[in-house]
Amino acid sequence: MENGNNFNESLIQAVDAKAQWYDMEELPRILDNYRLLHTCIKVVFDFLVKKALITPDPYKLDKKISDIKSPDSVQFVENERSVVMGQRFSDYESTLDFLCNYYKFSVSQLSLSNIKKLVDLNNSISWNSFSANSNKVNTRVLATMVFSARQNSDALTSSMINDNLSKASQAQNEINSALKEYTDFQKEWYKAQIRKTVILSANFDGNKAYADPASELQQIKKNFAAGMGKVPFYNELVDEIIQEDQGEKKNELQKRLLAKLNVSSEADKKVEKRIDTKALIMGALQVLGSTPSQIVAIAQKIQENHDVLESEHNSFMDKLKRALRKAFGIAEKPLFYNIIIVDQTTGAKRTEKLNYQTFMTDLATKSRRYASVAQPNSPGYKKIMSMPEEKIAEFVSAQITDCNRLMVHLNSLDDYFKSAAAPANKSKIKGLKIDITTLKNSIVKANQQRVEYTSYIEEEAQMKRLGISG
Repeated sequence: MENGNNFNESLIQAVDAKAQWYDMEELPRILDNYRLLHTCIKVVFDFLVKKALITPDPYKLDKKISDIKSPDSVQFVENERSVVMGQRFSDYESTLDFLCNYYKFSVSQLSLSNIKKLVDLNNSISWNSFSANSNKVNTRVLATMVFSARQNSDALTSSMINDNLSKASQAQNEINSALKEYTDFQKEWYKAQIRKTVILSANFDGNKAYADPASELQQIKKNFAAGMGKVPFYNELVDEIIQEDQGEKKNELQKRLLAKLNVSSEADKKVEKRIDTKALIMGALQVLGSTPSQIVAIAQKIQENHDVLESEHNSFMDKLKRALRKAFGIAEKPLFYNIIIVDQTTGAKRTEKLNYQTFMTDLATKSRRYASVAQPNSPGYKKIMSMPEEKIAEFVSAQITDCNRLMVHLNSLDDYFKSAAAPANKSKIKGLKIDITTLKNSIVKANQQRVEYTSYIEEEAQMKRLGISG
């Protein structure tokens, strides 16, 4: 009985430590991958809407999402494809939005039953096997739509869609792999809660329970509801508890279980990872590699807003001037927008002339540059990886500084479009704030990795100055 209590207490301590590791380290990583997946599928969704292949759900904003729910997956008739897939894709996106912004990724919240809901959601659209030959209705139909729309798009848009599909596939694989390991842990968490609230409770008769396996099962069932509330009773997991307590190989099972729950190996991996400083700074660059789709989406909205303003200058003389320039091969005159820049520190305002053509060219250049380093096996990534580490750090710092300048111009440009449009056209202006926030989050994340890299390098240099080897 005493040895049994010692094992219970050791196991509960090990499970609690592992739970803390999941709450602090692993579950936030799963959430990050869901956020990446959400960002990618929003781009695909907007792309299909723009191509008029799906019809957005008109009741989307009226639906209140309060739980993880997978979209419908039953077969439908072909002539309903646009409306049905619009509704299903909207439901799927809304659930991901709920997960990313409102759901608490914690061991206490993410139970076995909730893991099943996540797995069902992940399986509802297989981004990691996105094929027109898929045996899953939603995946097959969406893949057919995307492939068709992509063939009738320009090279930059096609590249953007391919990039987002690739990242969605990668994110889904990471999520599925992490959830598989986490499911194993949740089973041990469930068993540990039974030990804590049932077996170690005052009402549990240990003398009767440990007489034989059947008696322990009887005692657990008798006290289960009082200790575990409305949590389901999983027979196979309760059987594992009994085997660990009274089975022929109980000593081996107990030892193996405590070793499996040890978090020191996970901490060791983390330390090893931090030592690879070059990988750390390249990781910051790869975060920037996730931004091309965001930049392209912003550029498209800017172009559309620009077209709205230009449509206000469409008199006979405007048309004649454009025709003459085209006939004689005269280049378009540079277009400048007088935007207002606000100093975030002092609040002071100043006017700056922004060359529209140059700004759009810079956006396209940034998109191509960051797309070229998105994947570790890409030529762009390998080229930068071959540079000395300090040169890579300088390059990344320069890019982050440049991106921060871009954010200032984008915010000012958003305000300019909203104020410059004629009253009749204001509803046609597309706001940039949400897209700017998404891009800003990526830049902040890249900068955090750059700062972590810099801190580690400075700490290493300090240790060397003190004569301490790492």
